[in-house]
Amino acid sequence: MQKSLLLLLSLLCLSCFQTERNCSNFKTGTFEFEYSVGGIEKTGKFVRTETLNIDFFENKIDSASIRWINDCEFIQKKINPRNKNEEKAIHIKILTTAKDSYTFEYQLAVKDPYKKKRVEKGSAKKIK
Repeated sequence: MQKSLLLLLSLLCLSCFQTERNCSNFKTGTFEFEYSVGGIEKTGKFVRTETLNIDFFENKIDSASIRWINDCEFIQKKINPRNKNEEKAIHIKILTTAKDSYTFEYQLAVKDPYKKKRVEKGSAKKIK
């Protein structure tokens, strides 16, 4: 009896801490995100379709192709890279979702063997 009660309580606690991930709600749409440049907070915007991501930030427009790996992960690659660094694809993974926003992490899709692995995090809000 005591073991089954302990197991039931453990399962209840685990279900309370599971994060919501309704990634399909964020595959397409118009989004805003916040970022910092030189300590100054700024807001950017992007439009995502099933196969494209169009960024609008600092009065610039940048486009990338998208290839979905699953509902919560995709590979993004700039369409017109201006240098070798921009040629590198980025792996983006949605970590959690809420009603109109999600948190994500991103890193190079192919690890550079001469550099330390760098994973960054961010959040985006769906506005359309």
